[in-house]
Order: sequence, then C-alpha cells, then structure tokens
Amino acid sequence: MKIRIASTLIALMVSVTGWGATQCVAAPPADGAQADGAQADAGDQKADTQQQMLFKQFEDKLSNVKLVGNFTILGKEGPLRKEEYTIRSVKKLPQGDTWAFTTRIKYGDKDVEVPLPLDVQWAGTTPVITLTDFTIPGMGTFSARVVIYRNKYAGTWSHGEVGGHLFGTIEKESAEDETE
Repeated sequence: MKIRIASTLIALMVSVTGWGATQCVAAPPADGAQADGAQADAGDQKADTQQQMLFKQFEDKLSNVKLVGNFTILGKEGPLRKEEYTIRSVKKLPQGDTWAFTTRIKYGDKDVEVPLPLDVQWAGTTPVITLTDFTIPGMGTFSARVVIYRNKYAGTWSHGEVGGHLFGTIEKESAEDETE
C-alpha cells in the first residue's frame, strides 16, 4: 500500500511540474522547431479536451447529490457523528481553479442554502475540494481537503481549533428530496 501511494505521489509530482524523464533525455526532432510546435498544439488540444471531459463529469457527479457520512473530532473518542451535505449544483468558474458550489449545509442547529466559491485541485483525474481558512457567513471559518472518487468522499476538516476526518458516500437526490 505504501509503495502504491508513493508511486502515485511521484506520478502526480511529475505531471504537475511537467518534469518527466522524457523531457530530460529528449533528442531534438528531425523536422526542427516547427514539428515541436505542431506536436505541442496537438498535445495541448488533447489535454484541454480531456480536462473539459473531467470537468463535465465532475459537474454531473456532484449536481443534485447528498454527501452522507460521518465525521470524527480529533481528541474525542466515541461513536462516529453523522453528517449530510446537499449539493444542488457545481459549475466551473472562468478564473483559475474556482468552482461555484450551490449547497445546503446542515451543521449543528444551522440549515442554510449557500453559494460557495471553492477551489478544486486535481490529482491526476481525481478532484480534491480545497478550503483554506474559508469563512462561511454565520457558520465560521473552515479548512478542508476532500477527495472525490467514484461514489465516495473522504478527507480532513478543521473549524477553528477543532478538526478531524470525514468520509461517506455520494447519493443522487430523488425528486422528493429536491422539493423539500
């Protein structure tokens, strides 16, 4: 398991930095610089098409869903605590890695629908929702890293000095859930 995680991290670092072994030992193309430009354009178009496909899949997977699971609080033993988040829609915004999440959050005695601009980073083809000292009006300041994979989510969270882990499943909302 450790080897698999390490190899995944190395592959991620190589893809993020663009510093692969082929770049270190690549010979100049036979056709000169023009061939480089044509290959780069084709590669850029393929990468852009793949990225757009991933973005569309992410929007579809996280629109009209509930994240239903549990969370822990570090330093407090006991039974797992239940959590539920409803995501009405997710849309990529034009700037950077920011996505518009329209959410319904039940937290403690709060139950509110809130639009949230959140960053999504990509570990290869796996989206990671990131919040760093993000203030939700009336609720507080949060940090989190939440990995989305297939129909599951898992991650870490903090709210001020308190934090822990979270995990669960992603469930499509039924028509009656949407009308509540």
